[in-house]
Amino acid sequence: MQITIIAAGKLKENYLRQGVQEYLKRLQPFAKLKIIEVADEFHSEKLSDIAAEQVRQREAKRISKHLKPDAFLIALDITGKMYNSEEMADYFQKLMLTGKSNITLLIGGSLGISSELLRRSQLRISFSKLTFPHQLMRLILLEQIYRVFKIFKGEPYHK
Repeated sequence: MQITIIAAGKLKENYLRQGVQEYLKRLQPFAKLKIIEVADEFHSEKLSDIAAEQVRQREAKRISKHLKPDAFLIALDITGKMYNSEEMADYFQKLMLTGKSNITLLIGGSLGISSELLRRSQLRISFSKLTFPHQLMRLILLEQIYRVFKIFKGEPYHK
């Protein structure tokens, strides 16, 4: 399985970089995993809805340059479908069984993902109704991908 994570913004905090590196190492036996960082768009804290969408669109242009036409596109979106870990593992397994072994996951910037990229995505998932910093979300996503593969293998993993 080839998994690509395209994320807006660079990881700034050392503890997040260390956590990401740890999960990348743990995932090596299970999948080819690549993380692509694109620049996030600087913006003020208070934006109109139109201005916020314009920021998301500029980030989407950067993200779109890295999208492969054959990839199954999954957007992380607070309004997306929520899965528990076993359901997520089942979903990924079904993707693999139907020949969709090239998966791209999108993590938007602090304002989320553009409406255009959300429409292009074959699946929108949410990890919680809570809002997480987009940089922390990268680490959470990698942990969940690792958990998915441990469930695939029937190996024990902390619950």
